[in-house]
Amino acid sequence: MPGKSHPAGDGVSLLKVVSRHPDETFRIGRRIGEHLEGGDVVALIGELGTGKTCIAQGIARGIGVPDEYTITSPTFTLINEYRGRLVLYHFDLYRLNGIRDMEDMGYEEYFFGDGVTVIEWAEKIEDILPEGTLFIYLTYIDENEREIRIPERGQRAVALSNLLK
Repeated sequence: MPGKSHPAGDGVSLLKVVSRHPDETFRIGRRIGEHLEGGDVVALIGELGTGKTCIAQGIARGIGVPDEYTITSPTFTLINEYRGRLVLYHFDLYRLNGIRDMEDMGYEEYFFGDGVTVIEWAEKIEDILPEGTLFIYLTYIDENEREIRIPERGQRAVALSNLLK
């Protein structure tokens, strides 16, 4: 299937991890967050209940957002901003009407700034995601287990995938 967010079938290596509990999904996110750098964009793709917010919470802690900040999915506001060693821009595009909404809010400032951008429901805007975006696909297995897939596209994706192996 064509499209830059498709997780397999384009000759790209694919890291697969099974998380057996939400705490494990959180820890995977934290591990990724510890190694993110300013300008990184993380695209989270998966159905409702697959752990997108859980992994985003882990990423937030990994980039140093203090524990006293509750990391919630910004479903109604589209974006929340948190400060750690880097600024985290947490998008939730579930209610997004279209790419025009992103244009109206000046998405380039977030995508190409010094912070880290984490986007839930990123498949809705894949056409405007920058090159080098780290795609993370989450799939429901059962009540607690999730499959997490990370295509190893580009040096940053390969390096971050190697941390999880």
